[in-house]
Amino acid sequence: MGCARTVWNAKCDDERYMTRFALKSCPLGTYAPVDQTYAQYKNKELTPWLFECPSQVLRNAAAHWYQTYRNFITGLCGKPKRKKKTDKGSVLLTAELFEFKENAYGQLELWIGTKKHPVGLLRLKQHRSFKRPRSLRIKRELGVYLVSFCYQEQEALVQDQSTSLEQLAFLKQQSLEYLQAHTVAIDRGVVIAAQTSTTSYDLTPRQLAKKLAKQSYLKQQQRKLAKQPKGSNRRKTTVHNIGKAHQKIRNIRDNFCHQTSHAIVSNPETKVIIIEDLKTRNMTQSAKGDNEKPGKNVSAKAGLNRAIVDKGWHRLETYLGYKAKKYGKSLFKVSAAYTSQECADCGHIHPENRKTQAEFVCVHCGYTAHADRNAADVIKKRAITFILHSGTELSAKGVLVPPRPQVDTGRGERSKTSLGQAQSAVLNE
Repeated sequence: MGCARTVWNAKCDDERYMTRFALKSCPLGTYAPVDQTYAQYKNKELTPWLFECPSQVLRNAAAHWYQTYRNFITGLCGKPKRKKKTDKGSVLLTAELFEFKENAYGQLELWIGTKKHPVGLLRLKQHRSFKRPRSLRIKRELGVYLVSFCYQEQEALVQDQSTSLEQLAFLKQQSLEYLQAHTVAIDRGVVIAAQTSTTSYDLTPRQLAKKLAKQSYLKQQQRKLAKQPKGSNRRKTTVHNIGKAHQKIRNIRDNFCHQTSHAIVSNPETKVIIIEDLKTRNMTQSAKGDNEKPGKNVSAKAGLNRAIVDKGWHRLETYLGYKAKKYGKSLFKVSAAYTSQECADCGHIHPENRKTQAEFVCVHCGYTAHADRNAADVIKKRAITFILHSGTELSAKGVLVPPRPQVDTGRGERSKTSLGQAQSAVLNE
């Protein structure tokens, strides 16, 4: 991992130096060369440790940097940056760098390295049979090593646009009764993580108790860290303990998202899954403001941001996406505008409909329900309405876009769109 990081940082430094040199000393239109070479970094006086590392590891690091930089040029990611020397790290191993063998006791072992430069072995406990992967990625975090198997399947598990369009065209031909019986809408909240029309999904009492215990331990360690001098060994131990506590909380959240997504997708009656198109990054922006325009209710907004991030909305959406593709089911999004204020019975929208966080009482028809369950019903009816409408389109992000109404505004005027308006969830049966 250290050798791969050395090559990565060297490529970053070379690109930075050559770019500045080209700007100052070369004609306009001259750019720094971007390639996958790495042999120039092997020097017996400056970097003798690179000669003890398999050359394939250095090649993979240079190729990974090159691919990342190409993605940066096309706008898919940010510019590659230097990696610091920490307790975290990862390394990519291609097929010639590892081999699976069984020892004399019948245990499976993963041999890493080449004949000239052997690295070592990892003992594995095989719970089920698996195919030989094309490559491996070994990740280290807080003293724990994780091995990820990388495969290249003919059909990816991510939901592509062509498949979504085919599924939408199929659903448009179905009846209203079919969609109502086989559609599940999910409302994500800060109190109840996921709510459908019939079921609430949240942490179990055991998971919640473990999470609260780790959060209490985390506060204790953070107070302890504030009193310790920087650079001391005890401070390093406290930092390690804080990282382990955060890792445990993250594992609890990840486990909940896996269990919830599996329970929803694996239901045989579920054919279509609907979620809101939530802009989590925008919803969790800081409210501090600046000196000229300070923010209001900063502490309350900070608590709301922590609650949103703690529920793992985006991770649940990601797991639902690839599992729905694996089970051959449809996943679509609808606009989240006014889903918490709209009545699922009559379609009336008003801020006073939601009295409290959990209570929903329509001021127009008097319909009463749990607020999250009413929102799930609104999402479901809105999605079915869009699916059955012949003019509904699908955006690149999988959002059902309703057709724009044709408004005659007179000669020389432009028709206004309804993208910012709420769409009623009432169905015309």
